Parts: sequence; structure tokens; C-alpha cells
Amino acid sequence: MNTDIFLYIQNNLCRFYEKEGRDFPWRHTSDPYAVMIAEFMLQRTRAEQVVPVYKKFMKKYPDINSLSRASLSEIREILYSLGLHWRAHHFLESARYIINHFKGKFPAEREELLKIPGVGDYVAGAILVVAYKKREYVVDSNIARFLNRFFDLRLSGEIRRNSVIKKLAKNLFRHQDPEKILFSVLDFTAAICIPQKPQCKSCFLKNKCEYFKLN
Repeated sequence: MNTDIFLYIQNNLCRFYEKEGRDFPWRHTSDPYAVMIAEFMLQRTRAEQVVPVYKKFMKKYPDINSLSRASLSEIREILYSLGLHWRAHHFLESARYIINHFKGKFPAEREELLKIPGVGDYVAGAILVVAYKKREYVVDSNIARFLNRFFDLRLSGEIRRNSVIKKLAKNLFRHQDPEKILFSVLDFTAAICIPQKPQCKSCFLKNKCEYFKLN
């Protein structure tokens, strides 16, 4: 794979983020616990909706130890407004698992992170990139959509699990600031490379985008 194309994407994404990047409380921490909680809440939920709930949750349970001692009903109550109360067990089980199996310390390897209840490939990647500054791949449906379009892969279905998408994502996150790449590509896919009717004419990547050329 031509590394120049990824350098082009990375440089432009970083410039976009410096000018247009969104600001959220979980983007000001390298605590893996805080990153995990944010990612649990952000799954299929708008970031703006998450902010007040995340702040309330972190105030009540500021660390893994306090969360491990929480009751399921208390967690459900906080998460109710996000419609995530049915996932409350993930929050509690993950905390207790980390206490019991990792002595309260988050592992820094994907394979170990994936053993934590509720932590999938995306959350594991986000923790590695944001908390540990590792050049690891992170793929959710939005990042997968962008890569699928940009490289004209014409993949369908559950493409975020596709090996080609993961390979491209590995190249995308080979950057001195992988955290910035993650935040910038998430903001880019929320504002420009959106699911329906992407804003191609105003896209700063259109000159090299195969989707734009063909459409």
C-alpha cells in the first residue's frame, strides 16, 4: 500500500481537527478507565447526549474501584436517559473483572483488553490509542464507511470486521499522534463523510477519493 496516500489523509485530517475538532470531556484524559466508560456510553449514542451523563457518572464513580462496588440499579438509573440501562451490567462486570483478573490495572495489549466484559475490538483499540498512545487500529462503522468509500472497496454488510478494512485502518493509525487521528476521523465522519448524502463537494480529501471521482 502506498504510504503517501495515508500521509495525505493523516495530514489533512489533522489540519481539519485543529480548526474544526469537537471538544468533549473524555478527550482530555489518558485514563483507560475514563476512556472505557466514555466508549461504553458512546456506542450508538450521539456524543452531545453523552456529555452530561458521562460527567455525572464519573463524579459518582471516579475510578475502577468505586465502580466495582456500585449496585446495578444505581448504574441503570444514571444510564437510563441514554437508553443504555440494559447495558448496565457491562459497566459493573468490566470493573469487577479488571479488579479480579488484573488487580485493578488496565492491560495494554488488545488480546487482554478483549477479555474484559463489554470490551470489543473498537473499545480495545480506542483504549490503546487514547490511553497508551499506541499505533493500533481502531475501526467502528463510521471509520469503516470512510475507508470503504475513499478506496472504492464496494464492500457491504458488517464491513468493520472485514480484514481489508482492518489492514487499511492499521496504516491510517501509523502516526506519531494516533489519538489525534482517531478524534479527527470521528469528527470528519460525523460532519462530512456522513452515512447518507456525504458532503463530497466540501470534503478536503476529495482530490484523492475514489468515491468522489466515480460519483
